[in-house]
Amino acid sequence: MKKLTTALTAGVLATAGSFAFAADSSDPIVIPIHNWSSQIVMSHAVGQIFESMGNNVEYVTTDSQAVYESVRLGDVTLELEVWEGAFGASFRAALEKGGLHDAGDHNAVTREDWWYPMWTKDACPGLPSWEALNDCAALFATPETGDKGMYLDGPVDWLKHGQERVAALGMNFQVVNAGSAAALWAHIASAEADKKPIVVFNWTPNFAEAVWPGEFVEFPKWEDGCDKDPAVGPNPEALYDCGNPAEGYLKKAAWDGMKDKWPAAYDTLTKISFTNPQIAEMAKFVDTDEMEPEEAASRWLEENEDVWKAWVSM
Repeated sequence: MKKLTTALTAGVLATAGSFAFAADSSDPIVIPIHNWSSQIVMSHAVGQIFESMGNNVEYVTTDSQAVYESVRLGDVTLELEVWEGAFGASFRAALEKGGLHDAGDHNAVTREDWWYPMWTKDACPGLPSWEALNDCAALFATPETGDKGMYLDGPVDWLKHGQERVAALGMNFQVVNAGSAAALWAHIASAEADKKPIVVFNWTPNFAEAVWPGEFVEFPKWEDGCDKDPAVGPNPEALYDCGNPAEGYLKKAAWDGMKDKWPAAYDTLTKISFTNPQIAEMAKFVDTDEMEPEEAASRWLEENEDVWKAWVSM
């Protein structure tokens, strides 16, 4: 596997040879790695592009919420997937402190929320209404949750506020956190065998929407301030009493010093813009095709030269 990855990377770098790049600072551009496949593959793809330009690149595993403080301080150089629903609050808090900035949007629309595979709707036909889901709570009960329905949320560090929403809306559900994205996929696959009704955290874009058709639960519509002001949303005494944004952004963030230290790489970063299908494809390479992230990144670059070469600053 490593030899194949190396060969693919070498091929990608060779295609960039005609550009005759001159690197800026010899210090490494530090790219954070999180715990979901598209972000990991995207990070390696962008890292390989930067390397093709003559830059040094270093990857560090970083908490997906704390990363914005790390970017702000210059400990890492950038963040490639700022999801509005999951990380918007942390991103905005860092922006207010200063030290990082918005480096542009991807050409993608995101959504992150409670989700169910379509066989669940057969058992609870009032879906996607959250009230109907709550009326069907007993269908989702497990030995762990007793007479309450189980909602499988994302990993704790994704801070999805599932328990706060359950409390704010008076839902008869108990939130259980998955240990990883892979655990979410395993739970869906296990339920598929006997069409067991389940409700889990999911998001788009990712590969799962092509494998398991499903729908997002429709909660009270997101309003700005729902996570900060109890007066916003249907429960005047609670936060998080509405759904996540149904058409969220996917941004890039950069350390303020990047544009001066690595100007060519920074200019390329501002041009990088992945689409929903491209992001889903990168995740599929890992989650379905079982490729290593570095190999998946090299393959994507090899198959999409017309896309990424247009981003590269000479």
